Amino acid sequence: MPDKIKHAFTERKYVVTLLCLVTLFMMWGISMTMGDVLNKHFKAVLHVSTSRSTLIQFSIFIAYPVMAIPAGLFMKKYGYKYGVLLGLLLFASGAFLFIPAADAASFTFFRVSLFILACGMATLETVAHPFGASLGRQETSAHRLNFAQGFNGLGGVIGPIIGGHFILRAGQIHSNDLYWVKVLYAVIGCVILVIACAFFFLKVPPIVEEAVDANGSLLVIADTEAKPQSLKGLFKHRHFAWAILAQFCNVAAQAGVWALFIIYGVSIMHLTGERAAYFFAFSMVLKTSSRFLGAFVFLRFLKPNQFLAIFAAGCIIMCLITAQAYGWVSFIALMMINCFMGVMYPTIYSLGLKDLGPYKQQASSFIVMGVAGGAVFPYLMGRVADHNVATAYYLPVICYAFIFLFAVKLSKVRIGHPKQA
Repeated sequence: MPDKIKHAFTERKYVVTLLCLVTLFMMWGISMTMGDVLNKHFKAVLHVSTSRSTLIQFSIFIAYPVMAIPAGLFMKKYGYKYGVLLGLLLFASGAFLFIPAADAASFTFFRVSLFILACGMATLETVAHPFGASLGRQETSAHRLNFAQGFNGLGGVIGPIIGGHFILRAGQIHSNDLYWVKVLYAVIGCVILVIACAFFFLKVPPIVEEAVDANGSLLVIADTEAKPQSLKGLFKHRHFAWAILAQFCNVAAQAGVWALFIIYGVSIMHLTGERAAYFFAFSMVLKTSSRFLGAFVFLRFLKPNQFLAIFAAGCIIMCLITAQAYGWVSFIALMMINCFMGVMYPTIYSLGLKDLGPYKQQASSFIVMGVAGGAVFPYLMGRVADHNVATAYYLPVICYAFIFLFAVKLSKVRIGHPKQA
């Protein structure tokens, strides 16, 4: 019986909270992939280049380093629940700003709206990952985060389907203007406000945190006692520091792969924008499937770092095949990148938060800052793609090589005292 409790997915008292939490993962999955649909649409309607269209991703991902620390401090002072509410209100505000942005037909105004929306997503990610990791035993935190991120992947499937149908669909009455962009984001804003109301009335059970001290003893700390000490103490946990860089590389590669996916489908495969968006949605099905399989199958037989290493190697191989522009073989490989990358974000997160105990909320802020990789990498890939979109897919190989190194070596829990290293 003790082993059964030790490895339980979560506790009964946390089930409702966990289910509410996964809705957040789904909503920011929808918004994130809708941004990749906008790349293609803004190229046509606002007449921007491929590299300039990737500034959409810059506007989204730069919000993460800007907002992560303030969100972490807010969460530390007011708790997980009110951190979620702050994120949802920022999210809805950004979505509603799409209405005047569409009326003005301004690329800059859209980028400001996306930045505010992304500040909400950054706040939610800062809060939701340690929140989800804490809803049960530490040993199963990777299972819970992969499960929750599976719903993020589900949102990633829904996003390009909605965008492809209402924004890129051939023959759509409003396919060449910004009407449906305005309508869709207004609906998203309303849905987010409904979710915020639900969270406001949600009763969250008391949370406890687990950590391991310098002697290897398990510590159980009530959330009221979980007061972080100094940043110096936090960064002595080397695996956490490396996790920030691993997450930077992961999101950099992910953002670049996604930003150019539909453009690759149109330029290399000669698909319509709508069909390319549907293939993008199918690739997100693969991504979602890998997360659920990771949560309920693979992590029962593999340690999280082994799991991560295998999937990083898979991404490297798929990127190399995609870059060759071998027709359908390369396009299938492009879709498979999503399958292999799907497990990385939550697995890196859980490895980075392992054994941090009272530092967990503070650590989450810094790992979320790693998402800044998505602000710069799509632009670099876009500059290459201005000449050859397939060649741009060599660049993510660098990122996945570091993630592989993190998985096999740098993710081991070590505290930076010479005698303990």
